[in-house]
Amino acid sequence: MKKYIAILGFGVVGSGCADVLDTNKKLIAERCGFEIEVKYILDLRDFPQSPYADKIVHDYNVILSDPEVELVAEMMGGSHPALEFSLAAMDAKKSVVTSNKEVVATHGLELLSCAKENAVSYMFEASVGGGIPVIHTIDTSLVQNDIKEISGILNGTTNYILTQMNTAGADFESALKEAQAKGYAEADPSADVDGIDACRKIAILASLAFGKLIPTECIHTEGVRTVARKDVEIAAAAGYAIKLIGRTFADNKNICAYVCPMLVKNNDPLSTVNDVFNGIKINGDAVGEVMLYGRGAGKLPTASAVVSDIINILSGSGVSYSWQKAEGSDIIDFDNVVSKQYIRTSSKSALLDGALDIGGAYITGEMSEAEAEELVKKLNASGADVLARIRILG
Repeated sequence: MKKYIAILGFGVVGSGCADVLDTNKKLIAERCGFEIEVKYILDLRDFPQSPYADKIVHDYNVILSDPEVELVAEMMGGSHPALEFSLAAMDAKKSVVTSNKEVVATHGLELLSCAKENAVSYMFEASVGGGIPVIHTIDTSLVQNDIKEISGILNGTTNYILTQMNTAGADFESALKEAQAKGYAEADPSADVDGIDACRKIAILASLAFGKLIPTECIHTEGVRTVARKDVEIAAAAGYAIKLIGRTFADNKNICAYVCPMLVKNNDPLSTVNDVFNGIKINGDAVGEVMLYGRGAGKLPTASAVVSDIINILSGSGVSYSWQKAEGSDIIDFDNVVSKQYIRTSSKSALLDGALDIGGAYITGEMSEAEAEELVKKLNASGADVLARIRILG
């Protein structure tokens, strides 16, 4: 028995999805009891040298009007026309899977509502963590847990840059150029280095953990452009690694999510997640702390996650999540988030008496973001200019 699907977008992930389904066709059929065949591939381009050239179509209506196509795999990227195409597929009673974190983080409520109305599935394992099965883990293996917190390294590009700064003595600009040369960073790396990609991913994880989608504009987001080589060196000497961390937690049903560089103690397993790998820690009331680790991006790892969703849906195990919109009163203001602070100043100051001197910088006691901002203002006013401030995880 064959089941037919269509792929939207024949870029890196779309072509990887076709390759995984083709290479492992026999294995999938043996394990699932049916074959999966790609009937159409929608793209603006032609691919005359591709083994899938005969499947390329340019008119989406061909896919929508074919009753044999049970599922659409959207790997176009961006919100539009991915949103419209996904909604149209579900209105045509076809389930949808995606690797597109932007469309899920921005329009997840509308997409999940459409799936529910049409009694189909909308799944997005590949939108967070590449090949790491973090969404499936939260939704199934940890469904019996009251999740308290999720924190992790969610962007492989920035993790590669920070790893090069830590291990190879590179500064930010040279590490970024190397990441671009290796294909880890785009010509315009803003989505990665400014934290936008990680912001979308932590929004999705917060929704899964707490049932409410926080608008990305309500998530405090910082990138790694301001991380200096000197701070990486000081942190390493003090037993820390600097990582771009996405974190979300709940307190009395109120939710907080943010993305920023953080000092991670060397005894924390996230400190050893290097290069383009991702690591995600989940803390549940029953299970305690669980950590998932793996390739957070790449053609085949991400395609593996897409195909996993395809198989689950076609096997009858698909799901459609139920989220609400997080309103202002549901969201913990970032000014109230408490952490220790790493502060490097141009000169010593009595205002930092009591802070731990780690040789060139200080680690304060726990304070709220509002208190930390006030301390920075006072230090600058006193002449001890603040050259760097980085939060500390844990």
